[in-house]
Amino acid sequence: MTELDHWRYPIGRFRPPAVNTADTRSRQIETLRLLPERLRAAVTGLSRAQLDTPYREGGWTVRQVVHHLADSHANSFIRFKLALTEDWPTVKPYDEAAWARLADSRTLAIDGSLVLIEALHARWVALLESLTDADFERGYVHPENGRQTLAHALAIYAWHSLHHTAHITSLREREGW
Repeated sequence: MTELDHWRYPIGRFRPPAVNTADTRSRQIETLRLLPERLRAAVTGLSRAQLDTPYREGGWTVRQVVHHLADSHANSFIRFKLALTEDWPTVKPYDEAAWARLADSRTLAIDGSLVLIEALHARWVALLESLTDADFERGYVHPENGRQTLAHALAIYAWHSLHHTAHITSLREREGW
């Protein structure tokens, strides 16, 4: 792995778990529960200039990463609710890079997204903890990625939480912030 690849994937690329067990899901849910606290710790004390620093050349700024997490996880929460209330609904993909280029993602203070992530994850975790094994086998159809069970989506978003938090913490470490 090149240095740039390491900066792009500081915890490695997503790999689905070999088995989908209640214990595995419990650890993934705990990762989602801890994201608001871990993310807030990762950005605490950063200046405006530091928030506007990309985590790698050609990458998003710390500010954009925080707003992306709010956008992405809100979309995922809605997809979970759709999958639980409809029979394999087709979800709408979105252009996350285009969203990150919008003015709110580039310039808005991160406080609102941190609060949104905190509230969203409290609800999402409560929902996830109420699900049965059968519920995790429900899912949705993503036009680009095909059928996704909720167990698989949970694994992706647990990884996603760690992945983007590591973008920020790795940048801080490299820069000595």
